[in-house]
Amino acid sequence: MERKVRAAQNVSRMCLVCGVENPSGLGARFLELEGGELAGVFRPRPEHQGYPGRLHGGIASTILDETIGRAINIVEPGTWGVTVELTVRYRAPVPLDGEVRAVGRITEDSRKLFRGTGEIVLDDGTVAVEASGRYLRMPIELIAGDDFDGSQWIEDERPLLEILDL
Repeated sequence: MERKVRAAQNVSRMCLVCGVENPSGLGARFLELEGGELAGVFRPRPEHQGYPGRLHGGIASTILDETIGRAINIVEPGTWGVTVELTVRYRAPVPLDGEVRAVGRITEDSRKLFRGTGEIVLDDGTVAVEASGRYLRMPIELIAGDDFDGSQWIEDERPLLEILDL
């Protein structure tokens, strides 16, 4: 299903998931979609393999965790989700030979915690991996403490997609 992209979220220089200067990272980008959902998108490399030709389950879990945890940024810029609990269900293998697309959303929100769900969706519309989680809401300055340097958090300068097929 085609979804309209509203904006791209900032990325980090060295984060494992979104770090644009991290040679070991995924280089994922996060796109805010119409309807309040967030898409996490990256292109896996051979080193992200579990079984031959398949994305490692831990990497699939990682992209879903990050996508759900970042979804709070849509309604509260500057607030992040620190994972308290994550449950993942693997339903189909995720191939390494194409773009991986995850979508996440907030399903329950309170003052300190929020809950969310997400899926990795294959090209044919199959839900390959699904997750649900509970997150503590925090500003980045509290998460990173004295190590936070605003210059590490930058605008995603890659061309903005207008439509994303999920």
